[in-house]
Amino acid sequence: VTFHIGCNATQTGLWSGLTDGRDVNQTPLLWEVEGQSATMDCSHIKDISYRQMYWYRQLPGETMKLVVYTVADTEPDFEPDFRGGRFSATKPDAHSGTFTVENLQPEDNGLYFCAVSQHSDTGSLTS
Repeated sequence: VTFHIGCNATQTGLWSGLTDGRDVNQTPLLWEVEGQSATMDCSHIKDISYRQMYWYRQLPGETMKLVVYTVADTEPDFEPDFRGGRFSATKPDAHSGTFTVENLQPEDNGLYFCAVSQHSDTGSLTS
């Protein structure tokens, strides 16, 4: 599922489009005034092992970038370009989460993606 945030002097719009997201749902449409905040919801109906949630952003003419990685009941792990600023994320449980952009600006115009994945153990292997 994708989001498009478009800004002008008075309003900001968020749109979503389905990208093989049968089990993942996002906020379909949201309008906000520039300078306000916009919160996108994401939820899924997969089993509880899909507890990891990722939020990505793709600006016009650029490649997709990971913004934040979240796991239920832990602090979100923001990528360096998105730390300590206008972005926040919550993950209250295995099946849902939110991503918020504060103080919306024209440079926030782009596509926003939510993705979920199963927990995987990344421990070392021994032979």
